[in-house]
Amino acid sequence: MIIGNGVLANAIKDFDIENVVFFASGVSNSLENRASEFEREINLLNLTIKEHPGKKLIYFSTCSIYDSSKSESPYVLHKLNAEKLIAENCHTYAIFRVGNAVGKGGNMNTLINFLKNSIETDKKIQIHSKARRVFIGVDDVALFINQNIEIIENKIYNLVYPYQFSLEEVITPLEKHLNKKALYEVIDEGAFYDIDFEEGTKVFFEGTSPEEYLKKLYTTYL
Repeated sequence: MIIGNGVLANAIKDFDIENVVFFASGVSNSLENRASEFEREINLLNLTIKEHPGKKLIYFSTCSIYDSSKSESPYVLHKLNAEKLIAENCHTYAIFRVGNAVGKGGNMNTLINFLKNSIETDKKIQIHSKARRVFIGVDDVALFINQNIEIIENKIYNLVYPYQFSLEEVITPLEKHLNKKALYEVIDEGAFYDIDFEEGTKVFFEGTSPEEYLKKLYTTYL
């Protein structure tokens, strides 16, 4: 059973199974601050847990939880609240903290969509030289979960390609893919958060270099 209709929900549809609830509905914009939006997701989550007590719940959280600069953001606090609710009320669950999921279309506030739009519209942006980001394609999210759904149980799992990309590493191949130069200046600022890369993801992505993975994301989804 799949709850939701966004890019993650669409990616998972081929792996839908009867005894699992994929909760892929809720707040997707990390800049959201309206309490009503967070309440809507929590209410739906509570209802889902109540109506499907015998099924395993798969929930999609965020790696932004590890970012100290966002620790007090409404979005991160909401995700932590949802994780706590699931852990305390679900008999069987798996929470996947996903980092910058990339899919076709979707939320225009995601980093890749923002950079793509900025390049195509000649918008000048600032790039923080010390910043690092993690990514994963939505099809890889779906395939990984399908392959590991019986193994990962009652735990939180970091689901990302196991590498932290600098923003210049992200932009350079994006310029090549779009055949257009970005307008940006590099600022000596930024930071990156500590994140544990799971052994399972290292095995899953084994043999694919960071450069190859970004190229795959761009050619598949942009």
